[in-house]
Amino acid sequence: MLIIPAIDLKDGQCVRLRQGLMDDSTVFSDDPVAMAKRWVDTGCRRLHLVDLNGAFAGAPVNGEVVTAIAKAYPDLPIQIGGGIRSAETIEHYLQAGVQYVIIGTKAVKEPKFVREMCRAFPGHVIVGLDAKDGLVATDGWAEVSEQKATELAKRFEQDGVSSIVYTDIARDGMMQGVNVEQTLTMAQASSIPVIASGGITNMDDIKALAQVAEQGIMGAITGRAIYEGTLDVAEAQAWCDGVR
Repeated sequence: MLIIPAIDLKDGQCVRLRQGLMDDSTVFSDDPVAMAKRWVDTGCRRLHLVDLNGAFAGAPVNGEVVTAIAKAYPDLPIQIGGGIRSAETIEHYLQAGVQYVIIGTKAVKEPKFVREMCRAFPGHVIVGLDAKDGLVATDGWAEVSEQKATELAKRFEQDGVSSIVYTDIARDGMMQGVNVEQTLTMAQASSIPVIASGGITNMDDIKALAQVAEQGIMGAITGRAIYEGTLDVAEAQAWCDGVR
C-alpha cells in the first residue's frame, strides 16, 4: 500500500482545509516545490496534488505550480485533481509531466466523459469520488447528490480507470481517523483499485487500512497528519512495505 503525501494548492500556497471549506484553511508553506522536496526526501513513491481554486473555478488555477513540481521531479508519479473538466486540461497536465489526472465533478455529472478520456489517455485517468454518508458530493464538495458512491464506481468498471480516490468528506482534515468501513465497501464495490483519503491521523489508521488492503486498497493519501507531525511518511511506508 502506497503512502501518498498531499499538497493542496490555494493561491499558490500549500494549505489544508477542514471538510473542504475554503474559508477554513491552514497555510503550511508558501513554497509548494520545496514542500514536494520534503516528501520526496522521505522516500514517497507518489504525490497527490489538488488545485483547490481550480476545483471551485472548474478550470486549472494553480497550473504553473503543478508544472514546476512535475519538472522538479520527473521520475516521481504525480496525480493531480481540481478543475479537470476537459481533454485540453488533461493533455496539458500530462505534457507537463504529471502521470495521473483525477476527474471528480465531471465524472459524476457526465460519466461518459470518463470513458472518452480513458480511451484518449489510457492508463492516466483516476476518478475522484468524494462522499458524505456514502452519497457523492461535487463542485468542491459544495453540492451533495442523491447518488451512491459505490453505484457510481461500478459504472466506471469497464472504462479503464486506473484507480478511484475515495474521500470521506466528514473526516477530511479533521484528524478523526480514516473511515475504514466505507473505504472497504468502496473497494469491494468494483474491481478498480481504491486510494483512501480523508481523516488519516496516525499509524493506527495506516495499520487498519493495511489489514484490508488486499481487498482492493492500493494507497492512502495523507495531508494534515504529516504536516502536523502525527504521522511520519517514511515510517508509514516502511511499515506497509513490511506487510505482506
